[in-house]
Amino acid sequence: MPIPLLEVTPKTQNQRVAGFDVLDEDDPQTYRLRDAVSVAEVDKLIWAAYRQIFSEHLILESYRQPFLESQLRNRAISVREFVRGLGKSEVFRQEVAETNSNYRLVDIVLKRFLGRASYGRDEEIAQSIVIATKGLHGFIDAIVDSDEYQQNFGDDIVPYQRRRMEGRPFNLVNPRYNEYWRGRLFQLGMARSYYQVRTYQTGALDKKVIRQAIPTQFLSMASGMLTPQLETQRHVARSTSSAIKVPDMSREGSKPTVKPVATALPYRYIPSDPRV
Repeated sequence: MPIPLLEVTPKTQNQRVAGFDVLDEDDPQTYRLRDAVSVAEVDKLIWAAYRQIFSEHLILESYRQPFLESQLRNRAISVREFVRGLGKSEVFRQEVAETNSNYRLVDIVLKRFLGRASYGRDEEIAQSIVIATKGLHGFIDAIVDSDEYQQNFGDDIVPYQRRRMEGRPFNLVNPRYNEYWRGRLFQLGMARSYYQVRTYQTGALDKKVIRQAIPTQFLSMASGMLTPQLETQRHVARSTSSAIKVPDMSREGSKPTVKPVATALPYRYIPSDPRV
């Protein structure tokens, strides 16, 4: 018997309030498959789906799903099934699901697939139970088959961030792990005994090299390697100026080294007592 979903009280967010704002460049663009009549328009729709589900950090040629793209181009599947396939792809599992905790994965999936943030910690806990019981594919199916998805996007519209009034778009948020999951990975990586680590050069067990990799000993070693440094530029200027020898430019007691030479001026031919 599956565990029932915990009740969550929705909070007031921008997408839950009717807006009277004038459309501008910040409003999302709607991509519908029935409006795509040319190959270029279908390409734009596929690109919008990749940008929304994978985010712009994961748009690479090797991450594309050619089988899903061909089915969508031939109208064999709907946009909703294409989005479902992107969420169940191995790329989404490796680059998003496996690098985040279940709580942050819930928030990311809600932003990408439903176009809104989570309603708080209660919804993240409730949906994380779905991930624990049904797995990633079951969680994606629960989100895509939900009434909220059907009411806002249906089968023909690419999901988008609904009524973004402030903040950056969801698809620009880095899908990699946050500070909590980085700490978890650090604990999992450093929980092993240093006797289980071997050097890469010879393969033999070197306790000295392994002990240097322990964070506490590394910090003590780094603090012992600190050398006194000059604090101000004034000391540097004094040390450099004292080493510079200024030449003596005074003329007292010195004789000229260049002898004067008579110069023929242009008016030298004029007599001293000219007569008109």
